Amino acid sequence: MLNRFIDCIVTLICWSWFIFGFIFFFSWAYAAAVLFSKNTERSFQRLNSLFFQIFFRIVRLTSPSHSIEIDEDVAAIGSAVIVSNHLSYLDPLLLIALFPRHRTIVKTRFFTSFVFGWIIRKSGYLPASSEGRFSSLMIKQMDSMESYLKEGGNLFVFPEGTRSRDGKIGSLNKGALKIARLSKAPIYALQIDNTDTLFTPGKFFFNTRIKNQITVKLIDSLHPEYDHNPPSTSQLEDWVHMAFAKSLK
Repeated sequence: MLNRFIDCIVTLICWSWFIFGFIFFFSWAYAAAVLFSKNTERSFQRLNSLFFQIFFRIVRLTSPSHSIEIDEDVAAIGSAVIVSNHLSYLDPLLLIALFPRHRTIVKTRFFTSFVFGWIIRKSGYLPASSEGRFSSLMIKQMDSMESYLKEGGNLFVFPEGTRSRDGKIGSLNKGALKIARLSKAPIYALQIDNTDTLFTPGKFFFNTRIKNQITVKLIDSLHPEYDHNPPSTSQLEDWVHMAFAKSLK
């Protein structure tokens, strides 16, 4: 009973950051970025990254039995399309914290929410669907993607489109691979492990008392010769499957 109570308190402390951290510490910064920044999108991305860096510091302080280890090679990635497995809702938050310049694909329904929708639109994130009221936003982001990546930005995606229940990569959405081809960008494959041990899908409370190490590893990278021997989207898909298959052996 005591352990369950501790899980509850820690979970409430961590999730409270999303409300009180935004209201008291970050709302003014986002407003200032809109009013004064020459590049609102870049400013929002950096603020998002800082917001979640603080969130994970809170997680580490309140759940000291969990540690987070990031490969140095991962932190150095730039100007790339990044594909990753997906175990927990913590995964996108972890990658946002890791990459100050980032775009990602977000479920379209989130774009309609009042505050969160405004932030993700200003951050340059892409809706998952190219149809409906946000189709023009998708077109705008796609038109600027090649220059965005060349200037050092990253696009990270979870090509399965949902969380994995067994840690293995499932069927892939080819959209991200098509973006890589169109933008002539290298592709990096990341393996995230054990975020689901801390925050298990289908549960509300963190598992705060389990000894656990969350890791983010670079398992492979691909730098195609787009100008001389461009790979097809199917070939890129095969490469992603092979990269993750090797990491699970």
